[in-house]
Amino acid sequence: MPNLQANAATPDPETKTAELQRAFAMFNQVSAELTQAYEALEARAASLTEQLAIANGELRRQYQEKEALSERLSSLLDALPAGVVVLDAAALVAAANPAAMAMFGADMLARHWGDIVRAHLEPTMTVGEWLLGSGRVSIAESVLASGGGKILLVHDVTAAHQMKTELERSQRLAAMGEMAASLAHQLRTPLAAALLYAANLGQPGVPDEARARFSEKATGQLRRLEHLIQDVLLFARGESIGRDIIVISDLLAEAAQTVEPLMREHGLAFAAVDQCFEAKIVGSRKALFGALINLLENAMQAAPAGGKICLTGKRQGDLLAIGVRDTGPGIAHENQARIFEPFFTTKGQGTGLGLAIALGVVRAHGGAIELFSEPGEGAEFVITLPLGSAESGNEIDGK
Repeated sequence: MPNLQANAATPDPETKTAELQRAFAMFNQVSAELTQAYEALEARAASLTEQLAIANGELRRQYQEKEALSERLSSLLDALPAGVVVLDAAALVAAANPAAMAMFGADMLARHWGDIVRAHLEPTMTVGEWLLGSGRVSIAESVLASGGGKILLVHDVTAAHQMKTELERSQRLAAMGEMAASLAHQLRTPLAAALLYAANLGQPGVPDEARARFSEKATGQLRRLEHLIQDVLLFARGESIGRDIIVISDLLAEAAQTVEPLMREHGLAFAAVDQCFEAKIVGSRKALFGALINLLENAMQAAPAGGKICLTGKRQGDLLAIGVRDTGPGIAHENQARIFEPFFTTKGQGTGLGLAIALGVVRAHGGAIELFSEPGEGAEFVITLPLGSAESGNEIDGK
């Protein structure tokens, strides 16, 4: 019986063989999967190694480019004629190029910028420009994006300032020469005429009637000289704007009464339209009256017999508009841009200062003069003045 039980528990050889085959099959499958995973891992490692090599190469190239750029920037700053100063957040000099060190000294590093300014720079009347020794520099600053510091660009503008000064001097001399030439031309004609009439007065045997006529003509030419000299002095010297309370309606009425007889004498129709509604301004009544009469006389000289002159005044919000319109031939377009220039005139007997003086008066009162004209359709000069208090302390200089 015991032997029979032992035989029954012993596995069948065929069963053992099948189990071993299944175990080997499972081992082979796991081994194949491990081999595939290892091959995939090797491929991934190779790919990552290649990518890392490419990235290292790109980083190395970028680093080399940055190094080259840094060297070029350093060379550029060293060669730059303008001074470059870098300040930290405490306004201490953190860096400076050789040009800046030549301006402020090689010991400027780590010094406070305020101390350098007090030691080397003097302010000028021009914003952003300073005196440095015998020269002149301009300083522009820019805030750095990080760190709170600044970068300063110090440029030597000595030569440019000298050129600007020489140019302004040349322009002033040219203007003075042009003014002198124009003034000499304006003075010569009436002076020659007055001398001629005066010489005739001394001729023997001149009848009393002719002598009186020569005297009157000589006096007229001398008055013309006096008027020209007064205009020149008024334009060149100027006069202070007063603090008169001016009722514009009264000013217009006075101007109309002054010129109306002259208009009739020249055969011109004259009309005055007042829509100022008791508007008032503060300024010089005498100067404004003179400017207005000047415009009216110009219109009278431009309009032909039978023509019409119109003087208007009206309020436009906070502004006052005074217009002088004529029915004359108008002003050519090429002359309109120069009509307010001193000594520019299209009239044989004009001084060329009337409109320049009028423009100076109006500007001194904070206003402006506009010209509206088309050739053959007359001309209108419109004075625009601000209501209320005018500017005080200005001068009439014709500019």
